[in-house]
Amino acid sequence: MSDYDTRQLLRTHTVTVQDVRCSGVCRHLSGEECSTATHLVFPYRGVYMRHVGRDQAVADANHVLFFNADQPYQVSHPVEGGDANLSLALSESLLDELVPRSLLNGRGKLAFRRQNLRIDPRAQALVALLRHSLDNDAIEPLEAEGLLLTLVCRSLGPRTSHEPGATHARGRLADRVKVLLASDLSRRWTLAEIAAEIGGSPVYLTQVFQQVEGIPLYRYHLRLRLARALDLIAEYDDMAALGTDLGFSSHSHFAAAFRQTYGRSPSAFKQSAQ
Repeated sequence: MSDYDTRQLLRTHTVTVQDVRCSGVCRHLSGEECSTATHLVFPYRGVYMRHVGRDQAVADANHVLFFNADQPYQVSHPVEGGDANLSLALSESLLDELVPRSLLNGRGKLAFRRQNLRIDPRAQALVALLRHSLDNDAIEPLEAEGLLLTLVCRSLGPRTSHEPGATHARGRLADRVKVLLASDLSRRWTLAEIAAEIGGSPVYLTQVFQQVEGIPLYRYHLRLRLARALDLIAEYDDMAALGTDLGFSSHSHFAAAFRQTYGRSPSAFKQSAQ
């Protein structure tokens, strides 16, 4: 049986949208894979590593990943539980119009020069809104296409994405921290606990992570937890229970963090997605 389950959510002349889920049974490097078309992939559940040659990237809900056409890659799952992704395939002509030149490798055929970029909370919310709405057949194709193009522009824009500027070694150290945080989203981590697991001093880890990701470590973890709330929100009638399951100290703490990050309450977001 295949490790992957792929469902098509939308197909138009502009974009094809798929919900791609992987069971994550391959804990070590998978066999080499290759995409026939360029995809923008938005993980919304779980975490995995994507390897292109000697380069690696953490795939979690704080990032968009770029799968270049005809570029071999491998994946591994350092954490049990598998993953789920919203995958967008746009025509090369449309990508050529939307993607800033600074993100391309400039070697002829359109291809991204990096594996991923960090996205902001508004892009996370668009991913969840589109997935829930398309899943429920609660959105017209024209509106969905408009929101998808907004998502692409938002994710690739210089004000909302972040390109790391640290050394290779510091990037690998930050990757280990990301995987650790994703391994237990509901845990209330402390710097000392993270340092004990990863190695190094709390101060050094904090500085490295800030340099690599451009945001404080605690905020990165908070966005992972809130992105998980976006994923699960349709399954919960009790928003307080959702907050508790994700490790928030109270419903008011969860609701305030959600509203501050996404601009609306959990209940209001759930209503808009349905």
